[in-house]
Amino acid sequence: MDLSLKNKNALVCGSTQGIGKAIAIELALNGANVTLFARNENSLKSVVRELDTSSGQSHDYLVADFQQPDKVIKAIDQYITNGKTVHILINNTGGPPHGAVMDSDAEKFLTGFNAHIINNQNLVTRLAPGMKKSGYGRIINVISISVKTPIVGLGVSNTIRGAVASWSKTLANELGPYGITVNNILPGYTKTGRLDELFIKKAEEAGVSHAEFEKQAADKIPAKRLGLPEEMGYTAAFLASPAAGYINGINLPVDGGITPSM
Repeated sequence: MDLSLKNKNALVCGSTQGIGKAIAIELALNGANVTLFARNENSLKSVVRELDTSSGQSHDYLVADFQQPDKVIKAIDQYITNGKTVHILINNTGGPPHGAVMDSDAEKFLTGFNAHIINNQNLVTRLAPGMKKSGYGRIINVISISVKTPIVGLGVSNTIRGAVASWSKTLANELGPYGITVNNILPGYTKTGRLDELFIKKAEEAGVSHAEFEKQAADKIPAKRLGLPEEMGYTAAFLASPAAGYINGINLPVDGGITPSM
């Protein structure tokens, strides 16, 4: 099985913490040259130093706030102008804030749509030509199990994540003939800062401690534990590899079995 990413260039969005960082680390361990993409330059510099270089990999970073699509466009256009071809694109951006649909105004939906759909589209339209030319492309979107089962209290996020899934499937059909696959990773409850924030709010609403709420959540998962960011990294590395060349247009839950549907 060919899992090597040697001589492949990967662009990983939202890669200074949590799942994005774990994916960047794993892609580098598998031989990829990794470009991190996030808004905090100090954090980017720190993560670059953590990436494996034992196979001669070269790593760098881009800086832009994904709440500002024009800045994202400017950064990626400069990157392409410098002659870089991206073979692997990881679309990963922090989700919209906690809250019910009925408590959310139109601005929250627009902000979420821009941060996810618009940025994803801008990146793909600029990077896909290079993937086509090289005959190799992997576009991997990190979204959520809410694509299959909406999560209570995440009204805007549920909506936007579903839109990303539909966009992704359409793109998979269009790019498949060029050796480019487009797939979605659907993380379940994964131990990240964002999950901690969500659990703290939900624990307060339920009148229990954060630790107790986390235990209750884990008990509902068939695996009886929360996921780890590196487990999302393993999944992304496989989907990015030559071995996954015939996997295209899927939603892959990585959730310990909690998703109730097939």
